[in-house]
Amino acid sequence: MLGWMSAENRGAQRIMEPTGAYDGGAVGARSGLMTGTRVATALGWRAVEAVSEGDLVLTFDAGLQRVTKITRQAIWNGAGSCPQRFWPLHVPAGALGNRGDLHLMPEQYVMVESDAGEELFGDPFSLIMAHVLEGMNGIEAIRPDHGLKDGPEAIVLHFETDQVIFAESGVLFYCPSACGLLDQAVSAHVGAPYKALRQEDADVLVMCIESEKAASRLWADTTLPAASYAVA
Repeated sequence: MLGWMSAENRGAQRIMEPTGAYDGGAVGARSGLMTGTRVATALGWRAVEAVSEGDLVLTFDAGLQRVTKITRQAIWNGAGSCPQRFWPLHVPAGALGNRGDLHLMPEQYVMVESDAGEELFGDPFSLIMAHVLEGMNGIEAIRPDHGLKDGPEAIVLHFETDQVIFAESGVLFYCPSACGLLDQAVSAHVGAPYKALRQEDADVLVMCIESEKAASRLWADTTLPAASYAVA
């Protein structure tokens, strides 16, 4: 269960579902797995939209777990253009160690592994919102109709308890229990090992990861002078 959750006051906007928000009569999604994302199941890699309630999905900590509920939400169902706060992030291949291009919803929690996480928080695995990664290694927000299929959806797989699941791209996604994120946000207790970083901590982590990579590139580009040996 997430150890931290916050929602800022946005006037008419209000949270409707774990995946969505209301905006003046139209509903948009800000978390969940985008259609086309392939996840590890008992039957192999499957597109998230092909997963059904009762299917077994491979999790990071608990092996195969049964899907208890599925929430689906259009990224944007308004008549006009999609507001930028709902835009998914395009993650180029290799940006997060992912083997292929990937799209992330801005408020979807992903688990990242880093030396910086262990040094800062005592755990190499950190849960952060995807939007914190924008600008890192070419990751950028794009319009839902830009390079994506018509009518993309955000899909949340729920389990009996909170889980982290594997995507074929190599990225780890957080999935909430069936009680939903809103219940977790107001709960005074956390009952699972997953705790998301606060916004300011996530920002620091990303900066440290970028600094580590920059230092590694600098070291790799540095060549030592060849040794010269005198011949008698």
